[in-house]
Formats: sequence, C-alpha cells, structure tokens
Amino acid sequence: MPILTIRHLTRYRYRRPVGFGEHRVMFRPREDGDQSVIAARLDISPGPVAITEARDVFGNAISRARFAHRADELSFVSHVRLEHTPRGGIAAADEAFPAAGAPFLYDLEDQGDLAAALAPAHDDGAGEVASFARRFAPANGAGRVGETLIAMTHAIHEDFTYERRLHDQPRAPGETLDRRLGSCRDFAVLMIDAARRLGVAARFVSGYLCAAPGRTGGGHTHAWAQVFLPSQGWLDLDPTNGIVDGEGLIRVAVATAPRQAVPLHGVWFGAAGDFLSLDVEVDVAAEIEPRQIEPRRALGVRMASTG
Repeated sequence: MPILTIRHLTRYRYRRPVGFGEHRVMFRPREDGDQSVIAARLDISPGPVAITEARDVFGNAISRARFAHRADELSFVSHVRLEHTPRGGIAAADEAFPAAGAPFLYDLEDQGDLAAALAPAHDDGAGEVASFARRFAPANGAGRVGETLIAMTHAIHEDFTYERRLHDQPRAPGETLDRRLGSCRDFAVLMIDAARRLGVAARFVSGYLCAAPGRTGGGHTHAWAQVFLPSQGWLDLDPTNGIVDGEGLIRVAVATAPRQAVPLHGVWFGAAGDFLSLDVEVDVAAEIEPRQIEPRRALGVRMASTG
C-alpha cells in the first residue's frame, strides 16, 4: 500500500460557549525513511488567532494553536496523503544475547544515547514483568534478540484480550499481566517494559493503523512499540495485532513515555458541567489507483470563520 490517505477528526462539544487555552496538536505523520508526507492540511474551528509549528526533542511535528473566541464546539480535522513503504527488518536482525539469562548489551557509545529508552519506567517489585520477559529469551543464550521480540509480540496478541479504552492513562505493565486484557496503549507499555528488562531499548509510538480483516485498533488513534537493534535501527512491533514488520502502521509520534505522545492536549474555561462529549474519528485508506503525486508542501492550516 504505497499511498495512504488519512482523515483524523477530534471534536469537543459543550453545553454553552466556553473559552479555550492553548492546544498542542500532534496529527502530522513523521517524515521517516519508510513514510513521507505528500500533502497535509489541518482545519481548526473556531479559527485560532495564532498557530505555530515546531519539532519536539524526538523530531515529532507539533502545532500549537491559541484562541480568542468562545464556542460551544471545538474541532480539529487533519487531512494527510502519505507515501508508506514499510521495510520490515526485525527477522533479519543478527544481534544475539551474550549469555544465558544475561541482558542484551549495546556498545558504550549507544548506551548513553539510549539511556532513557533502556530504563524500565514501572516498578516490578514482584518480578512478574521480568519473569514474563525471560519466558521468550533463549535458555542457552544462543538465540537472536529479534526472534525473542517477535515471539513476545505474538504472545501478547494471542494470549491477551483487547478492550477499547480511549481516554484513560495506560495501565502499569504488572496490572496488564494480571488482567490479561488491555487497550493498545496497555499492550505497548507492557511490551516496552518487558523489552527493557531484557536490555533492549524500546519506546512508545502513537499513530494510525490501516485497518484490515483481523486487525484491531482502527477508527481511532493507535499505539505500539519500537525497539532499537543496531543492525536494523528502530523497528515497529504492534502487540495488539501481532504485527512485526510495520505493515499498515503509520507513525505520528515516538517518545520515551506515553505522556509525551498525546495526540491532542489543551485546556478550556467554563463550568464543570459544560462539557458534553468528545468524538474521535480516524479513517485510513489505501489508494487502489494512486493519483499523480502532488508536490510536497508544508502543513497548511485552514482557519474556519468565527462568525
């Protein structure tokens, strides 16, 4: 699926007109080696009085919108056309564990740069996450790291039950293990923490999923994990769907922790009872007969009339 079109709507509704503070938007896919934005537009209503574009410390594209008008509805609609050619690579990774039960070790140069992605972010007092991770590592130390991570990805997909939960924080890895169910964010956090306990650098990814029969997580934003193996670089692993080659996964944001990759964050001013609803719609489609590729252009912002 070389060319994809993505429409992402987030809409807030209120009982009466309310005020809005700054909103931070992360809807634009990353410009990585296997995905390239052809055209993009962000429509915001009511129109912001100012909007700025920047890149965060991870290279994610961020828009910040400021408002002066009150309204009973606030909507953000992103339209993107993307060239997507996932390269895979984890099956070809040649890294191996140094010894039975020993964690994978990076070169000293890489260890410093990967420090934040190597440190487990959650307490594992009972050792259950570490025990879960070691289930997939070879007992004799002869196995490849990539094979271990593929097995872990497939196990979470096959042995855990998916539940759609869009608005809460991800659960701690131990809680997901105990429940044996979770959202895509829960499974990503479990995968990341388990990989780090094997000495593998891992980080959180937020983005979109091109839905296909048997896949879970379409219709809204999706989350998965990335791991770093020196022979192949950063590689996508989606434990929710058992995807290990990046097919159909469109990265918008990568981060050390989920809170750094929230697609939309902002504040509003009004009474507590004024909030009515939040709607999120994501449509990802592959072009069957790709149109002539339009010239690449910077993110455009269309500011709707404020009346």
